Amino acid sequence: MKKLLCALLTGVLLFTSGCGTFGKTSSPSPSEAVSVSESSQTSDTEPNVELMVSAAASLTDCMEELKALYTSQHSNITITYNFGSSGSLQQQIEQGAPADIFFSAGKKQMTALQDAELMQNDTVKEILENKVVLITPKDGAELDSFEKLTDSSIAKIAVGEPESVPVGQYTQQVFESLKLTDALKPKLILSKDVRQVLSYVEAGEVQAGVVYETDAKISDKVVIGCTAPEESHKKVIYPVGVVKETKHAEEAKAFVDFLFSDTAKEVFAKYGFSPLF
Repeated sequence: MKKLLCALLTGVLLFTSGCGTFGKTSSPSPSEAVSVSESSQTSDTEPNVELMVSAAASLTDCMEELKALYTSQHSNITITYNFGSSGSLQQQIEQGAPADIFFSAGKKQMTALQDAELMQNDTVKEILENKVVLITPKDGAELDSFEKLTDSSIAKIAVGEPESVPVGQYTQQVFESLKLTDALKPKLILSKDVRQVLSYVEAGEVQAGVVYETDAKISDKVVIGCTAPEESHKKVIYPVGVVKETKHAEEAKAFVDFLFSDTAKEVFAKYGFSPLF
C-alpha cells in the first residue's frame, strides 16, 4: 500500500512540475540579463573619436582649457593638438599630415589651403582678433615706442621668422611702416614661432621681442612696452575651419561650433583675445 501511495505522489509531483513550466516564458539567468543589458548599452554608445587640431602656438593656453571643457561633456571625443607656427602647420597639411581642424593666426595661411582645395570652405570662419606688442624682460629697458629699438643699448631683438610665422609677418609690416627695417635688420633673432620669441625675452637672451598681446599677458617675466599702431600692419585675424580630408567631419564641425559658443567666448576673452562673434 505504501509503495502504491509513493508512486501516486511521485506522479502528481511530476505532473505539477510539468504544468508549471508548460506555456511559460523562461526568465534569463542573471548572467544572461547582464549580457543583454551591456549589449543594449554598447549599441547606444557613441564611437570613440580622436580629433587632431593643428593650431597656432599663440592659442596654446586657451585651447588647452577649451579641450578640458569640451571633453568633459563629450567623453567619446579625444582632442590632440599640434601647436606650431601657422605657416609650418599649413605646409604639413599640404603634405598630407593628419589634421581634422586648422586654427590659424593669419588669414594668409588659411587662404592658401582654401585655394589648394584642402579645406571645407563652408566651415571656415574668422573667429578672433589679436594685437602686436613690443616686450622686454621684466627688469630690462623701458621701450615705449618701436623707434627706441634703434638705440645702441638694444643689441638683440627676437622676432618671428617672416616666411612662415604670422607674428613675424606682422612685425615686418610694422618695421616697414615705421621705416625701421634697415636699422633693425642686424639685430634680429629669428624664431620658429611666437612662443619661442617669448621664451628668448623671458630668459633675457635678447633685449626685446615682438609678440601678440595675448602671449605677453600669460607671462610674469616680461612687460609690454607699447602696442604697434593699428595702421602699421594688417589686422591680426584668426580663422578656423575643418580640413577637407578629415575622417570625422561631423565631430570636427561640432567642435568648431563649440569654439563659437558663449562658453568659448569667455575663455578667449580671459586670455586677451577679441572674439569676432
